[in-house]
Formats: sequence, structure tokens, C-alpha cells
Amino acid sequence: MNVRNEIKAQIIRTGMTMQQVVELLSDEYGWSDSVSNLSAKLQRESIRYKEVLELADVLGYDLVWVKRRDT
Repeated sequence: MNVRNEIKAQIIRTGMTMQQVVELLSDEYGWSDSVSNLSAKLQRESIRYKEVLELADVLGYDLVWVKRRDT
């Protein structure tokens, strides 16, 4: 799954719209309140790690690094 589809799936799972998400990002982190800006970042897969962490935060998620098991 690519970055765009993964993030959009998480937004849908929370029951939020893209507009609601960008409004929260704008309020909490000073992001642009434009849905098209977020959509373009996802389409180009140019979203920064810091932005992904902020996006996860407003969606109510924590991103956790888990060490793979040795096989």
C-alpha cells in the first residue's frame, strides 16, 4: 500500500473528513487549512516524517517503531 492510500485509509477509519483533519492540523500545528495542499503532499508522497507524526496525533494515533523478530 502506498503512503497516500495508507493515510487516507486511516482518516476514513477515524470517521473524519479531509476537511476536518486539515482544520485540526491548522489549529494544532499551523498547517495550511487547504485540503488540496494535504492531498497534493499525499499524491506526490512528499509528506515529511514530522508531518506524518502530527497527522497521526490529530487522528488519535501514536506511531511506534517495533523491532522485527529474528526469523
